[in-house]
Amino acid sequence: MKLRTASLIALVLLAGCTRKGNIEAGGIYTVRSACPQVAIPAATGDITLFDPATSRDSSAIDVEATMTNVRDNCQDSGSEIVSTATFDVVATRRNPTEARQVVLPFFDVVVQGGQNVVAKRVGQVALSFPAGSIKAQTSGQATVRISRAAATLPENVRQILTRQRNVGDPDAAVDPMSDPAVRAAVANASFAHLVGFELSQDQLKYNATR
Repeated sequence: MKLRTASLIALVLLAGCTRKGNIEAGGIYTVRSACPQVAIPAATGDITLFDPATSRDSSAIDVEATMTNVRDNCQDSGSEIVSTATFDVVATRRNPTEARQVVLPFFDVVVQGGQNVVAKRVGQVALSFPAGSIKAQTSGQATVRISRAAATLPENVRQILTRQRNVGDPDAAVDPMSDPAVRAAVANASFAHLVGFELSQDQLKYNATR
């Protein structure tokens, strides 16, 4: 996961929140959800298989697959927040002669605070190519559970963020998120649910440089 850290940080800056700004008396109000942000980290939504495996020539591309149509379903009514991500995988192959099945690994991780991977699992999706066809499609899903307590802001931080600020107040124009302690508390209570192909270092490098 080391090479993915920068991508994870960028994705999780908004993790754990669904925001809708409303301009009202006293400022702009936003709504924070405990549900994690669901996304595919950069450079992990595609996978390419080569034959021979050591070649990187375009003529050696055997199978190309893309993860797409990621959707999330979040249940946050209990002591645990249950996030289920569903996705499609579409693929093409070079040789359509015979029927073939290709099994691809994918990861399913929970990231806390923008950079800390607190849980990870690896699953598989199977693509079945009919004889004579270069295309195949399948779907997959991944479910994670997050403690509601961990995704809840401390009461003192919530009060700082929601306190009404009026024009003329000494700190009316001061963003509460400029306070390192508040910013850290919000990040610590923010989670992301990320899915993508489980890539080798060579595959990740190929995706990042092609």
